[in-house]
Amino acid sequence: MELKQAQKQVNDWIKEYGVRYFSELTNLAVLMEETGELARLFARKYGEQSFKKETDLKEVDLRIKEELADIFFVLLCLSNQTGTDLEEELSKSLIKKTQRDANRHNTNPKLNS
Repeated sequence: MELKQAQKQVNDWIKEYGVRYFSELTNLAVLMEETGELARLFARKYGEQSFKKETDLKEVDLRIKEELADIFFVLLCLSNQTGTDLEEELSKSLIKKTQRDANRHNTNPKLNS
């Protein structure tokens, strides 16, 4: 699925099931909430924090995937609400990063050790 299709699919879902978009500010708060849920899982699976009880790592992997999808959904909502064509903006961002960072990361000793 292309990003334009994903944005349309989310917009169609909102119209059919969601009644209307939450306000942009509410959606930004939801995005932060979903990001926090992902951060909690990452801190425990990949970081120094531990789970409070014995945890099935397959279940954690499923939850990580769900949180990433939730984040993407809300990001698509915000993009639709602000009239942002994510496909176009991602292309522009990649060009900008390529021009700016063409040699930056290749010559970073922290990345090449």
